[in-house]
Amino acid sequence: MSAPDALFDLAMNRAAAFLRSARPVEPGAALAEWHARTRFARRVPLEEVMLRLQHKPQGEWYWTGGPAGKWQPGKAKFP
Repeated sequence: MSAPDALFDLAMNRAAAFLRSARPVEPGAALAEWHARTRFARRVPLEEVMLRLQHKPQGEWYWTGGPAGKWQPGKAKFP
């Protein structure tokens, strides 16, 4: 089952915000724990989230466009 684009974007942006605020020593393990507690877990695979987060530029960026989307400069319109 694939997630709608808006849900995918929300999962990506929430994951990025989690990592930014938590600043974990082991981001992969912390992200896995976070992902397991979210409503995205069944619809947005952790591997997809981690793959895109690896390519997130430094600074204020947000994800848009669903699985085929990309990082955009600035803040997301919807947290």
